[in-house]
Amino acid sequence: MKFTDEQIADIGEDIIRTLKTVYDPEIPVDIYELGLIYDVQISEDGDVKIIMTLTTPNCPVAETLPQEVKDKTLEVEHVKTVDLELTFEPSWNKDMMSEEAKFELGML
Repeated sequence: MKFTDEQIADIGEDIIRTLKTVYDPEIPVDIYELGLIYDVQISEDGDVKIIMTLTTPNCPVAETLPQEVKDKTLEVEHVKTVDLELTFEPSWNKDMMSEEAKFELGML
């Protein structure tokens, strides 16, 4: 079964809601608001590709955080597969954080 654009948009919203439950252990803000998720692509077959980064390449959760993102995304209804790509280009910086995250961390 192929998903319509509308269904894909709904799946995308569910994925983002799910990603907002994943936190960087060193910063009390979820990874989506931190700007660690660069891209979420969803095919009409329910295959998902996520491009994300970490706050630093030697982040203590470099092994576990991407796996958590992958596992939680797989739990979203209609998601068949998750291809997760870690990138450090461009390098993450605090300007990538949402206004909400900056406020939460007292940077506004």
